[in-house]
Formats: sequence, structure tokens, C-alpha cells
Amino acid sequence: MSNPANNERIAVIGLGLLGRGIAGCFLAHGFSVVAVDRNAEQQTEARKQLAIMMDELVERAGFPAALREEWTKRYTGVADFAAVKGCAFVVESVTEDIATKEAVFDELESLLGPEIVIATNTSAIPISQLQSRRKVPSRFVGMHWAEPAHATRFMELIRGEKTSDATLQTASAMARRLGKEPCICQQDIPGFIVNRIGYAMYREALNVLQSGIADAATIDTAIRNALGLWSSMCGPFRWVDITGGPELYARAMQHVLPTLNNSPEIPAVLKKLAAENARGIVNGRGFYQYTPEEAKHWEELYRQHAWRVTALQNQYFPIKK
Repeated sequence: MSNPANNERIAVIGLGLLGRGIAGCFLAHGFSVVAVDRNAEQQTEARKQLAIMMDELVERAGFPAALREEWTKRYTGVADFAAVKGCAFVVESVTEDIATKEAVFDELESLLGPEIVIATNTSAIPISQLQSRRKVPSRFVGMHWAEPAHATRFMELIRGEKTSDATLQTASAMARRLGKEPCICQQDIPGFIVNRIGYAMYREALNVLQSGIADAATIDTAIRNALGLWSSMCGPFRWVDITGGPELYARAMQHVLPTLNNSPEIPAVLKKLAAENARGIVNGRGFYQYTPEEAKHWEELYRQHAWRVTALQNQYFPIKK
């Protein structure tokens, strides 16, 4: 844990599922956090979840036991943006909606000096688009986190067309102070790195499902037992190298690639579920049905898994300071 006495104040805007984890990550590493959310229920839930996160960090990641109590002295939950004055770094993590994010940026720009970096947590919105109406666009950078944000090593940093080198360097240094392993996306393309590759996989999985080749449970089992085995150890290029090399994959691909789905349309099965407001474990409806107990079980199972994978990654691939 970083020294809490450094007294660096960080602002986190938005206390949804990911925003809470972002706040928890900063608190765990010694920062003071001003968390802005106008929803009183979100504020209450955030405090409850932050306490759980601090327990996990002590029990699973070797953080000092004192963290369980002292984090509350460095945490301020507010509804008023005025509290961000004096903060040294800002992470915006509101809903994936351009208008909502721009309204937040308007508030921040009226309160912060032009030298303060504003990082936007988004998984798909182009950073250059979010920069387009800003007074100081060079200080905006994409900062894509992964849930659970307080536990994982993942972070993508995305350079918009007007993001300065200094902004990117500041964001990268901050990521490393938080125990992350920042991956820099040098071009502002839709989906960035991880989601861009992921969406290609989701599309083909939906194609296999719609074509009647296999049902959802079978597809999930196949991916879990194959891709799930190696993807936490190595990426696609390392996997190619240790399982036959480029020459083998080039020969195999020429037969497979022409058969893959390349439609730009949203797959019909996904479109139907979306129209039915299927939100997965949030409301119990998705590719599977969930009782409240089952939804809680899967959420907790993933959280435990994330800690185990992170522990293995730290053992095999320690982050270079």
C-alpha cells in the first residue's frame, strides 16, 4: 500500500459497480478519494461494498490489517461536484452515454485547472469524440478498467487524437502506482484492444448458436475448458507460438476464415434478448435464467476466480516497477 500520508486527493465520478471498484483501488494504494454521485442509494451501497473490498485486499492480497478501518478517513462521498476542487487526478465512470459524460466534463472543466488529467472509463466510446467539445482536449485520456477493479491487473489506456504525451505518461504512471499493467492503445479505434477482439469472438459464438451447431451451455463449456485454460497465461500470439507456430495456424486459417461470420448486423438472438430488456444477472434474464440466489452465486464465483487468477499472474509474471 502506498503511504496514506501522501494526501493526494483523487476524484472518482460515478459509483456504479465499476466506479466503486475504482474508488477502492485508489483507497487501497493510499490515496484520498472524493467520490461524486448524486444517487443516495449508490452512495450507501458504495460504502458497503468498499468495506468488503478492503477485507478482500487484506485477506487475499497482503494489504495491512489497518486498511479495514483507516480507509474511511480518506474517503468522502458527495453529491456536489464542487468537492473535486484541489484533486490531482480524476476518473469519470458514469454510464456509457456520450451526453451524460459530456455533462460531467462540463462540470469538471469549470472546477479544475487545465493541468489536471481527466481519465474517462469507457469500453467503447471513441476518446476523440469525447475530446471534441472540450476546452483542453489534450488532458483527456481513455482509462478502461475491468471488474473487479480493485483486484485485477488489467487496464487499457487509450490515446485520443488530441491526447498529449504528458497526459498519457501521467495516466500510465498512475496505473502502475495502482498495481496495474497498463496496455496503451495508440489509435482511438472502436472497442480498443480487448473489447475489439472480444466482440469478434462474441459474434462468432452467437453465429454458432443461431446456426444450431451447439447450444449456449455447450459453447460456454467448450470456451471455458479451452480458451479459459490458456488466456490468463498468455495472449493469442504467445498461444500460437507454443501450439504449433504461425506456419501451422496459417494453414489452418485458410480453411476456417472463409466460414466465419462477418456480418455488421447485430445477431438476431442478441437483438431479441436486448429488446426483452435481458440484463443478465442484473434482472435474472439473459442466455440463462437466474434466481436472485443464482445471480449472487455467479457474481461471487467470478470475484473469487479473479483473485485466484491475479495471484497466479503475480507469481508467474510479476509487474515491473
